[in-house]
Amino acid sequence: MSDISYTTMSDEALKKYFLAHKNDPSALHAYLDRKNQQQRKVITKVGEPDFDVKIEKAIQAKLQKRSVNSPNGGAF
Repeated sequence: MSDISYTTMSDEALKKYFLAHKNDPSALHAYLDRKNQQQRKVITKVGEPDFDVKIEKAIQAKLQKRSVNSPNGGAF
């Protein structure tokens, strides 16, 4: 078996590989390391006057992105 180069894989390719090889602990570690290195966006802070609006916008944006990227139009 050849060695897999997780570092050369794109984020999407690594995710697909990990999901297809769930019993590969190296793939799990590579995937988690990659996810932990990504910067997380702060949507809002508790106590901001428009907290609810910002949360709702973020949810709608995520749902819209899922719908656009999903081959079946985002249907569950």
